[in-house]
Amino acid sequence: MNTQPEKLYLKSGEERRLKTGHPWIFSNELKQVPVHLPAGSLVEVFSAGGDSFGLGFFNPHSLISVRLLWAQSLPDPRAFLTERISDALALRNRLFPDEEAIRVVFGESDFLPGLVVDKYGDYLSVQFLSAGMELWKEDVVHVLKTVLPGTKGIVEKNRSASRLLEGLDQREGVLDGEVPEVVTISESGIRYDLSLTDGQKTGYFLDQKLNRLAIHSVSAGSRVLDCFCNQGGFALHASQAGAAVVTGVDLSEEAIRRATQNARVNNLNAAFVQADVFRYLQEAGTRKEQWDVIILDPPGFAKSKKHVPAAKKGYLEINRQALRLIPQGGFLVTSSCSQHIFEETFLDIIHDASRQTGRHLRQIFRGQQAPDHPILESMSETRYLKFFIFQVF
Repeated sequence: MNTQPEKLYLKSGEERRLKTGHPWIFSNELKQVPVHLPAGSLVEVFSAGGDSFGLGFFNPHSLISVRLLWAQSLPDPRAFLTERISDALALRNRLFPDEEAIRVVFGESDFLPGLVVDKYGDYLSVQFLSAGMELWKEDVVHVLKTVLPGTKGIVEKNRSASRLLEGLDQREGVLDGEVPEVVTISESGIRYDLSLTDGQKTGYFLDQKLNRLAIHSVSAGSRVLDCFCNQGGFALHASQAGAAVVTGVDLSEEAIRRATQNARVNNLNAAFVQADVFRYLQEAGTRKEQWDVIILDPPGFAKSKKHVPAAKKGYLEINRQALRLIPQGGFLVTSSCSQHIFEETFLDIIHDASRQTGRHLRQIFRGQQAPDHPILESMSETRYLKFFIFQVF
């Protein structure tokens, strides 16, 4: 580790956002970008007037040149990681003391830029999304085993496109111990057999855990269609709540296989179909099928700002198709996990979909990511999940 980090200076006036607590510094905000420094190097950042903002990870290949660590000194990475990860874990234990599956570390929100750690019982799934954290990988694994001594295995799930923006390759595999093909967890009385090596993201959508409970009241006695069902999260909760009929749709053959298995082991009534959701809804409209509740939980359509226009069209089309299949008094459950689609924009899209289909909407629930994905108020990028339940007329 570089014991004397190189000093970087901001252009005049570029410190305003940092003073509000935002931890990113973009390349055009620096007086000079030292391209000779390796990606992941520690640097110390100063305002044009010489005020220090502390240490951060530097990357000459990324638009985000520096990710601040909010630390003035860092003699020992393992001691630093131990303190920060322990603090993050203490918060989760307070929020969800009995939860088997939680997000232990949520990157910048836990002042650990580019590190994401999910816990599934005795197993951890880790993402290294910054060049600095990638260099600290061995230290991170060591600290996680120390802070969570019951850990039996750690898998890296580095398939995010954000790694490419950092100049990192995409990979996944076991980092420590052994990780079985199937890891079993329980959420709100429902058992899930998950794959940490084959599943989307890190194996399961932890951020929707409280929103899954929110659909119980509208699902009881209803015909429920869960679109982009993944391994059956919303569908199984709908069945648990007493839905009359539950159908889940996903393009992934593996997701459908696991969702079907999850329904079977819980003795819950739900059927799952492998299909493209857009095409499935179109064909359902042709058949004049209807569902009392349609749940839309698509993957992020906007991976970056340049994808926003296409993403808006996708969200508009999927919500428009769903609204045509919901009877009077039914419910649309719709969400977006794209951080580049702000809530106001998403609501505008839903309004356009209702107007174009001649439907009226009454909002009955507004949700966001679960609190083990805390929101850093100074960083809008950490407020990414939008979730709404509307009654349809």
